[in-house]
Amino acid sequence: MKLTFLGTGTSVGVPTIGCKCKVCTSTDKHDKRLRASVMIESGDTRIVIDCGPDFRAQMLGLEFRKIDAVLLTHIHYDHVGGLDDLRPFCLFGEINIYANKITAEGLKHTMPYCFDENKYPGVPKININVIRPHKSLHVGGLEIIPVEVMHDKMPILGYRIGDLLYITDMKTIDEGEFEYFHGVKTLVVNALRFAPEHHSHQTVADAIAFARKVGAERTFFTHMGHDIGLHKETNKILPDDIKLAFDGQNLEI
Repeated sequence: MKLTFLGTGTSVGVPTIGCKCKVCTSTDKHDKRLRASVMIESGDTRIVIDCGPDFRAQMLGLEFRKIDAVLLTHIHYDHVGGLDDLRPFCLFGEINIYANKITAEGLKHTMPYCFDENKYPGVPKININVIRPHKSLHVGGLEIIPVEVMHDKMPILGYRIGDLLYITDMKTIDEGEFEYFHGVKTLVVNALRFAPEHHSHQTVADAIAFARKVGAERTFFTHMGHDIGLHKETNKILPDDIKLAFDGQNLEI
């Protein structure tokens, strides 16, 4: 199974418009971060987690072939704003979207034209499937277990796929969720910045503590803001088994 980081940035991306900090003006490609999303491929199966407003740009350089499922974490624009750009991939047939009830209902308000009884030609052919935490689903040969975390006061989804656990936008988590993390070897989790604390996102210290509790062999941070620092400099001060992910990075799971 291969994971590709399509984007590793926070809601405003990096560089941040109008900012002249050392990260936003860096010429290192590792410091350019589109909105957070990953693609997972196993054999002929292709899954995307979150489809934000940078989705079109993220897919332009990749092989054009069927997307078997889009797993959504939550309704915020930086995670669903690119769903309309699934249009070209509908050439291969209807695309299944998996989301919790809050997200599914939200999409029907934000993209009503996709769900009208009489759709106009060219709209994305998407099918929303409402899923619940801990109720596994199968896409191709992959078993996917949704887990629940809290984004401030909003319950959102993370995903356990084999040895991989993908979580973004988490602030807190119920202790009961950890029973679904046994055997996780690769953890991808959000780490917004070092400080100050944020009301709905983990800091680096929070994310390191969470990684230690999960006990994964390796951890990659995502959904990062410009104030997490330069990629090369920050990676030097993180524990050896914890690194900043970067856009375009590939992992074998």
